[in-house]
Amino acid sequence: MSLNSYDEWSPLREVIVGSALNYTSHERELSFELFFHDNLTRSEWYYPRVSSGKRGRQSPIRQRYVDELNEDVEGIVRTLESLSVTVHRPLDVDPGTAEMTTPAWSAPMVPPLNVRDNTLILGDEIIETPPMIRSRYFETQLLTPIFAEYFRQGARWTVMPRPLMTDASFDLSYANSSHTAGGPMEPVADPQPSPYDVGHEMLFDGAQCLRLGRDILVNISTENHAMAVDWLERHLEGRFRLHRVFRLSDSHIDSMVLALRPGLLLVRSDEVADRLPEQLRKWDRVVAPMPAENNFPDYQDDDLVLTSPFIDLNVLSVDENTVLVNDACPELMRTLDRRGFTVVPVRHRHRRLFGGGFHCFTLDTVREGGPEDYFA
Repeated sequence: MSLNSYDEWSPLREVIVGSALNYTSHERELSFELFFHDNLTRSEWYYPRVSSGKRGRQSPIRQRYVDELNEDVEGIVRTLESLSVTVHRPLDVDPGTAEMTTPAWSAPMVPPLNVRDNTLILGDEIIETPPMIRSRYFETQLLTPIFAEYFRQGARWTVMPRPLMTDASFDLSYANSSHTAGGPMEPVADPQPSPYDVGHEMLFDGAQCLRLGRDILVNISTENHAMAVDWLERHLEGRFRLHRVFRLSDSHIDSMVLALRPGLLLVRSDEVADRLPEQLRKWDRVVAPMPAENNFPDYQDDDLVLTSPFIDLNVLSVDENTVLVNDACPELMRTLDRRGFTVVPVRHRHRRLFGGGFHCFTLDTVREGGPEDYFA
């Protein structure tokens, strides 16, 4: 089928599901620390603290966790196929050739697991976004066979400007601020100079966007994001309208707010909803219940926990009435069931170690909806 995806809830016909094969470690360097900064510097079980002194080395992932993650990803695939959704898969990372080198830096390549992040599907257009983590710089190339087939069927295919990604490319103001939504954080210090420094660059993920027909809600927390949104607005002029929200989160929006169907939002809290544009504040809302601590596995002190417990808000809608929810989050399943949804429970154990839920792991390429006006 031809590429067509304008929203988060229309009947889902085709989707890309990511892969975790050959995932071995997290590379703790500046771009990684900044991306997960909200989580890596918190305390208590909500945001387990991990010392920034570990920067500059790889943080290994236990093979058992990777094996179980791969089992769970295959379970997502089987569930979607059972719901008559066509599933596409990316190429796998070859562990023997997975080191990347650019003029400015080098990094090991991670598998294309959270495929929502580095690509934005808007209607009939594929937009590859400028990555925010160095180890994911070439991730979209592992989706090339899928994108090329949609292109042959008539899709537009755009790549946003690729950043040099030196330390000077990153706007550190959010990470070094004491006035973020989550409270004070540990500053990020000691960025290193490079002969390739050009100042702040576009750095932006597709998961910073909530697609609502012709309207796109976009979260901006840094100058990097703002530059990218300016580019998108010029590129999309006349086809889509962008609505900016500021510092709703450090980057991604899909564990803060998701649209379950026209007129109904799933939100982390009423405070999040109150920061949305006026048109969306008029929508009905489902406030996600606080997850229980025993919803999550117990990890060792050296296991790197990357997300807040609200990661299970990261659900995937198959249509306006059917939603995939982590079976380890019974509070959310009951809440959505009471609102009349058909809840499809799917296993996903180690979401806090790999930084993604069902929405992150998937990129919907064909839905039945069109460029409707939901902001009228």
